[in-house]
Amino acid sequence: LIVEYAKRFGVYDDLLPVLSMSLGAGETTLFRLVAGYAMLANGGRQVKATLIDRIQDRWGRTVWRHDQRRCDNCKSESWDNQPEPDLADDRRQIIDPHTAYQMTSIMEGVVTRGTGTRVKELLPNFPVAGKTGTSNEEKDAWFIGYTPDLVVGVFIGYDTPKPMGKGNTGGHVAAPVFGDFMKAALGDSPPVPFRQPPGIKIVRVNLKTGLRAAANDPDAINEAFKPYEEPDDAYSVIGFSNVGQEEPAAPDAAPQDAWQPRPAGAPPPPGNRGVW
Repeated sequence: LIVEYAKRFGVYDDLLPVLSMSLGAGETTLFRLVAGYAMLANGGRQVKATLIDRIQDRWGRTVWRHDQRRCDNCKSESWDNQPEPDLADDRRQIIDPHTAYQMTSIMEGVVTRGTGTRVKELLPNFPVAGKTGTSNEEKDAWFIGYTPDLVVGVFIGYDTPKPMGKGNTGGHVAAPVFGDFMKAALGDSPPVPFRQPPGIKIVRVNLKTGLRAAANDPDAINEAFKPYEEPDDAYSVIGFSNVGQEEPAAPDAAPQDAWQPRPAGAPPPPGNRGVW
């Protein structure tokens, strides 16, 4: 499953199916990582990153462009109160939008109470999500973060890898660089909240137990849940049936190529809490 998701997000082309790869032992590029996080920021739609947007000839005619979408109404020579062109979004949906938003919500927690608190100064003016990373012996440190409209990655290390020194982690050396850049890049632009897909439930839960928090719970945080997956409260009774019997294994399912919308009002199928 990890290998499949690595290919979907374009982080690796051929990830070795060994356990250490699930912990990040594989090597990739900052360019690919930032593109992968951009797919979480935009609701799970595929991003084909590029360094070249368009090529023109000497007369200004476009001979190649990265964006292959058609826009027949974009060729008007003048504006006569006509509506703005409507571009069809034909990008592939690689994961459930609910899953993408949950990951964003989790990484907002990295900034507010985790290893990325060095960029908290961007709050509350701009919502920020992100993830720190540090390799063995602090040889490499990185931070990839994003607002709803901008994804930025920072990598710090020597050209020839060697330890940078005890404590030089992604949260301490890469995150501040990200914060300084984002303050300059965002400037006075109006804040935009992360786009929440329909059906997501924001529930206050206890930080330690994951159960619904009481009104006066000092350890309460907000968490995002998919429809029909909200947590129980602390006073729920948990019942067991068929005690001692082995539960039948779920049949193997091939990874889905694209997310499919759930019919309105339909509950999730039994045992399926993942990609739709």
